[in-house]
Amino acid sequence: MAEPRLEKGLVQVYTGDGKGKTSAAFGAALRAIGRGLKVYVIQFIKGGFDYGELYIVEKLPNFKLAAFGRGKFVTEVSPHEEDVKLAREAFELARKVVQAGEYDMVILDEINVALNLKLVNIDETLRLIENKPKHVELILTGRCAPSKIIETADLVTEMKEIKHPFTQGVKPRKGIEY
Repeated sequence: MAEPRLEKGLVQVYTGDGKGKTSAAFGAALRAIGRGLKVYVIQFIKGGFDYGELYIVEKLPNFKLAAFGRGKFVTEVSPHEEDVKLAREAFELARKVVQAGEYDMVILDEINVALNLKLVNIDETLRLIENKPKHVELILTGRCAPSKIIETADLVTEMKEIKHPFTQGVKPRKGIEY
């Protein structure tokens, strides 16, 4: 029996200042896995943090996750050279995984932030999108998606914060926000 393949993989972007970008991407991943597709998630700048999705990875069929980062928040004011190195490693893995075409869906979680912080090169990212195998669905998440990424994508969703409990002093909750 042949493995399921998408006839045409598209490029999706989840961006904006609201909650739910990674959650939307993981929802798409669960749907794909449910249909027998193979999914690879590469997380930029999230390595070293304690996120709930890390605990389910081994239990899901056809699902792989690699997280890169120092476990510290990265800011626009001169990112640490280790942040640049880890983002480069994440991007090189992304290029390898996408070009190989073994996975039907590849999620580049927080790549938009890495692009905005100039940890990853925009032109290289656009080439990755342009040269992806036709059956690969590519999802890019993170705030501040560059306009060139938005123009290139087939689907763009902007999460807009209207109200958030954090502004009322509610701390992030294990299992909900992380």
